[in-house]
Amino acid sequence: MKRIIVTGGAGFIGSHLCERLLAERNEVLCVDNFFTGRRQNVAPLLTNAGFELMRHDVTFPLYVETDEIYNLACPASPVHYQFDPVQTTKTSVHGAINMLGLAKRTRAKILQASTSEVYGDPAVHPQVESYWGNVNPIGPRACYDEGKRCAETLFFDYFRQHRTRIRVARIFNTYGPRMLPNDGRVVSNFIVQALQGQDITVYGKGDQTRSFCYVDDLVDGLLRLMAAPDAVTGPINLGNPVESTILELAEKIIGLAKSSSKVVYKPLPQDDPTRRKPDITQAQETLKWQPKTALNDGLARTVDYFRALLRT
Repeated sequence: MKRIIVTGGAGFIGSHLCERLLAERNEVLCVDNFFTGRRQNVAPLLTNAGFELMRHDVTFPLYVETDEIYNLACPASPVHYQFDPVQTTKTSVHGAINMLGLAKRTRAKILQASTSEVYGDPAVHPQVESYWGNVNPIGPRACYDEGKRCAETLFFDYFRQHRTRIRVARIFNTYGPRMLPNDGRVVSNFIVQALQGQDITVYGKGDQTRSFCYVDDLVDGLLRLMAAPDAVTGPINLGNPVESTILELAEKIIGLAKSSSKVVYKPLPQDDPTRRKPDITQAQETLKWQPKTALNDGLARTVDYFRALLRT
């Protein structure tokens, strides 16, 4: 049995990760400041003797004992990370410093939940881990993009300078139950609009692409990366390499929701990537991992979740 910290543990991905870690008979300390995390996401876990919930902001140091740390703390959707961009940068940078300091003191393994946004609007397709990215450092998305890039820098500096046992996962678009209905992400936006019979808002022409990974598959990838030998530091792409246009996604969701919604078009936001698809060769070869959930199956489960949520 290991004692494991999950920062951002009451969030969308974090809560699923906490569940899996408990199912594997670990002790889990879920750390969250509830900016985008929700207590109800982990409420069913509170009766588990191995689970502890702590309200804490990772921009402040944390003094506990631990064997492993999953650092997921940071708002991940543009609506939320642009609400307070300075705090977003502090969460990525100060949070990384504080969690790395904790890992150094306790000799714990630590995994950073980085993002495909480190690639910016990529000039290389699909995106490979060796690509340095094409990021606007002063744009409205920079608080998240550059914050995550700086966090990666800190992780590898701690690795080189202090021999901290690090893992860095670059997470591509992930979806599933417990996404927030108002988070501005394309899957949750489209599902909520379809279920409520509203127009489906597509930005640009809808020909920009994304690759959507179901949350259970993503969590499996995180667990495999943490369990890998210490020589496997990453960064490693975790995502689904099946590429879909935004318009194709809208049409799938309208069908699954049995909705009468119509698609309307609005201008493309600044610095919004036009293409996004991971090269997961490293994950396949090093972690023996690849996503298993077909997009239609994952979307159907997510539609069912939101249908039940909107009824309450």
